[in-house]
Amino acid sequence: MYSSFPAPAPVVREPLHAPVAHLIRGGVVEGVHYGSVVVLGADGEVQFQLGDIEAAFYPRSALKPVQAVAMVRAGLPLDGELLSLAAASHSGEERHLDGARRILALAGLTEADLRNVPDMPYGTEVRDRWIREGRQPSRLAQNCSGKHAAMLWTAKLNGWTLDDCLDPAHPLQQAVAEAVEDLTGQHIARTTVDGCGAPLFSVSLHGLARAVSRIVTGAPGTPQARVADAMRAYPEMASGAGRDVAALMAAVPGLLAKDGFEGVQVAALPDGRAVAVKIADGANRARIPVAAAALERAGVDPELLSGFQGEALLGGGRAVGCVRPVRSLDPVAMPACA
Repeated sequence: MYSSFPAPAPVVREPLHAPVAHLIRGGVVEGVHYGSVVVLGADGEVQFQLGDIEAAFYPRSALKPVQAVAMVRAGLPLDGELLSLAAASHSGEERHLDGARRILALAGLTEADLRNVPDMPYGTEVRDRWIREGRQPSRLAQNCSGKHAAMLWTAKLNGWTLDDCLDPAHPLQQAVAEAVEDLTGQHIARTTVDGCGAPLFSVSLHGLARAVSRIVTGAPGTPQARVADAMRAYPEMASGAGRDVAALMAAVPGLLAKDGFEGVQVAALPDGRAVAVKIADGANRARIPVAAAALERAGVDPELLSGFQGEALLGGGRAVGCVRPVRSLDPVAMPACA
């Protein structure tokens, strides 16, 4: 534990976002993505910030590593690929569905006990195949099923009720909230419901970066270290084949990274250096280029990040532009867009 007295909750306000990326087509700025970025040094101090890093926001699935830490603290006995799955926004591949079934089986439960919403697989290729095969949405295929299976097992291990385990007042969710405040170092501003049905806690972008920094620097064997080790060892269990967040962890030694809906990305290096990104309009296309620029600001070798400059903008089937971080974030001149 880091402090018995977390800082006050971040202020709920309209975030004062700033331009973080330009959409450039044919040498002209066609669009601007606003957002916020924070880079923490190994000492936990802010080394760079852009936009509004202190306003309350919802981290969405980028908070899953913290939720997983809370479950391990509460006795969840998972490690390795199944713990990675417990912190996952998975693609719905068969290995993900099988892993969720295994967690449920360990708890003596089945898919029918899951409380998350039914959905099609998140991964594009997997989802397209399901549609071709006429398969229907399921709770197991929904990208948070690993987390929900782990939540059920954690509740059962503690003798807590299962039917209402997603209620914010439930002991399980109170344990998660305690971990959120402990690791972010601040009180929760608001609580709502995430897309999967689980409680979602509002913190600041600064607090989110601080949380993932504290997870990667946890002492060996602690819940923080177990979660970090599992996600880094099995990045595709925490995401899926071909996913950019898994590729980023594979490219940068020791990096822990987690994405979230609405343009959220967080990442941390083993020494505690960390970055957190929020794209104001939720655009996925700006998330990774901005995060890569932030990691470069944190001291990551640019060569390791060369494959994370974002997808090319196409015109007539050929590249005619790109999404490029603003100069204040990435002062080194990048190759001109087409």
